[in-house]
Amino acid sequence: MRAVRELPTIAVLAFVALGLALAALVDWQPGAFVIGLALLLAAGLRLTLRERQAGWLVVRSRGFDAAVLLVLGFALVTLANTIPRA
Repeated sequence: MRAVRELPTIAVLAFVALGLALAALVDWQPGAFVIGLALLLAAGLRLTLRERQAGWLVVRSRGFDAAVLLVLGFALVTLANTIPRA
């Protein structure tokens, strides 16, 4: 039953692993974009799930966690989209 409670964290970590693989194998921009999306997913899950269901996504208060994840996610997605490819 504990594994079900950590399912949101596992989903976010899977997206981060996909982003890291893209960054290593393809290019850093698609990898950074996917990692940014993973952070936005984590923010959405933190906002919608109760503390018992969110598992390891709970660090501080709901608003603080979501705000930090949203800022970092939007910053990474913006960074990946605005820097021109070499």
